Amino acid sequence: MSDVRYPFTAIVGMADLRLGLLLNAVSPAVGGVLVRGEKGTAKSTMVRALAGLLPSIATVDGCRFACDPAAPDPQCPDGPHASAASSEHPSQLVELPVGVAEDRIVGSLDLERALAEGVKAYEPGLLAKAHRGVLYIDEVNLLQDHVVDLLLDAAAMGRSYVEREGVSVRHAARFLLVGTMNPEEGELRPQLLDRFGLTVEIAATRDPAERAEVVRRRLAYDADPAGFAARFAEDERALAERITAARELLPKVELTEVALRQITAVCAAFEVDGLRADIVMARTAVALAAWDGRTEVLEEDVRQAARLALPHRRRRNPFDAPGLDEEQLERTLEEHAQQDDPEPDPEPEGDGGGDGGDQGPDGDGDGPGGGPDGGGAPEPSDGGAPEATTADTDAAGDQPQQPVPAQHPAPARESAPVAAGDPYRTRLFTVRGTGHGAQGRRSPAETTGGHTIRSRRPQGALGRLHLTATLQAAAPHQVARGRSGRALVLQKDDFREQVRQGRESNLVLFVVDASGSMAARQRMTAVKGAVLSLLMDAYQRRDKIGMITFRGTGAELALPPTSSVEVGAARLESLPTGGRTPLAEGLLRAHEVLRVERLRDPNRRPLLVVVTDGRATGGRDALARSQRAAALFAAQGTASVVLDCESGPVRLGLAHTLAGLLGGTSVSLDELRAEGVASLVRENRPAAGRGDVRATTIRKAA
Repeated sequence: MSDVRYPFTAIVGMADLRLGLLLNAVSPAVGGVLVRGEKGTAKSTMVRALAGLLPSIATVDGCRFACDPAAPDPQCPDGPHASAASSEHPSQLVELPVGVAEDRIVGSLDLERALAEGVKAYEPGLLAKAHRGVLYIDEVNLLQDHVVDLLLDAAAMGRSYVEREGVSVRHAARFLLVGTMNPEEGELRPQLLDRFGLTVEIAATRDPAERAEVVRRRLAYDADPAGFAARFAEDERALAERITAARELLPKVELTEVALRQITAVCAAFEVDGLRADIVMARTAVALAAWDGRTEVLEEDVRQAARLALPHRRRRNPFDAPGLDEEQLERTLEEHAQQDDPEPDPEPEGDGGGDGGDQGPDGDGDGPGGGPDGGGAPEPSDGGAPEATTADTDAAGDQPQQPVPAQHPAPARESAPVAAGDPYRTRLFTVRGTGHGAQGRRSPAETTGGHTIRSRRPQGALGRLHLTATLQAAAPHQVARGRSGRALVLQKDDFREQVRQGRESNLVLFVVDASGSMAARQRMTAVKGAVLSLLMDAYQRRDKIGMITFRGTGAELALPPTSSVEVGAARLESLPTGGRTPLAEGLLRAHEVLRVERLRDPNRRPLLVVVTDGRATGGRDALARSQRAAALFAAQGTASVVLDCESGPVRLGLAHTLAGLLGGTSVSLDELRAEGVASLVRENRPAAGRGDVRATTIRKAA
């Protein structure tokens, strides 16, 4: 890969992203920018290109914290820096790896000096390296939440606080924070979203001519990076000079009372939580004015600041699409455009209130193209047929056109697929116990990230050293080992490693009943909506997902274990219904799939989700065979949840019985929603070891 960066000015389109990055370059106090977009949209390329535009910085020679010689940090661990020599360096671009550990970010005790010299010295982390530069977090939504919290705290305060392993250090950490993410791979919590100053949504252009130009420039860069960069050198130089000029103008920009009132009115009108949005909008509007070479904030600056600072703060859950109602924004700006007139004018207040009252409900729409859902249009009821227990009425419900001999029963008519209901936030189901699987966001596990919970003797090769425990183990033996200097005398048995607890991802295997008893149209819409919600939840928690459907005479592996929720949703949408209920075949197929997956990845614990009303009518001894199949999962301690789809005034409780045989828990469709009345913590029936399931609510955003 070439060391020559792709020029910022050579990137085609992406006007909003370009503006968001440049505003942060002018005023890092804006709070960084979160770039949300599909893969392959030049997010990383543009961020790396920005670093080449930033002015070089003067640093104190020998300072590991990039102190400014004109105003050195009085708390710098390498200080004081009175009359120290200095030199100029390009602004740093520090890229944060996805699997980075906390001590690599904030720094830690210098192990070499601590063990060899007995000196307690601090080794700076990435936050110190990023001071006065750019900190770039690719795939920020894949980081552990506590790591993101730590980064955003430092970005907000401009200072890093380190209290760990006997080290107490404070140092400046002011940087331009840029995070990129693909929303398909999961969302950040609303609290973390709020900590980013601006957000930009990007997507690849659909204009063939523009796409052709992107490809043309990329091929030219790959063929001759230096020559390609030279073509845009003049544009790059002009843009860098404009950034420097805007930085110098920034302190002179006036935020007028009108602009400030408009900012606070817009934030109040869109009901954003807290006051961070108001502050970010004010700083962004000031930066916009400086970028345009003005010393006064105008209404257009406020409008543009709202489009960049508010969309991600309006999201209440991962299923809300970011965005602003442009009409509501314009109304609010107009209502508060003349609030500082010396002569009171009662008419605008009356008109503004009338407009707000008339159009407010229209402004609260939830995005484009909603339309009626699957349950909106009335459908003919199938009567009691779906709830019947005989093989004849378990079919799709239509009468056969011709009689058939008893020994050759007619195949059940297949019902056309129905659309899934709207997805919603579900309760969180976890596998009880502590696992050792890949990092994720579902069940407790010992992971390489997370919080240190204890120490232990190394099991095989030494992993992450637990320094305090190692020193404590070695300290009592120093006299006996003949220690003469400051250095500790260590032996292999003294070493201790950290045990960290985080969250792991699981294999969530859905076993979906697609028989005739599920064929009632409104009922299947609700069932598909529930499964889709669980699929989305599984994907956002980094789980692998799989799907088995059973109907008629057998079961089908509709979706082999994968990480693609899109495929799962597509298979669910096209799922037909009809026929008998071969519950045993569905469970046995699931047992075989889990057996194979256990061989492939023994550390990934499974979670079985059976979606059924509990009936079993697929052949002779169907009920007994399904009970024996369920016992296989209970014997292995497989975590399981039964989503009870039974409805109607008379309920047999068969799904609840099945859950007991599986050793799992039963949840009705109404109880599945996180906001439901029954969203209290539910515990499984008597424990079955590592396979127990705990159902708990997803905590609402604070």
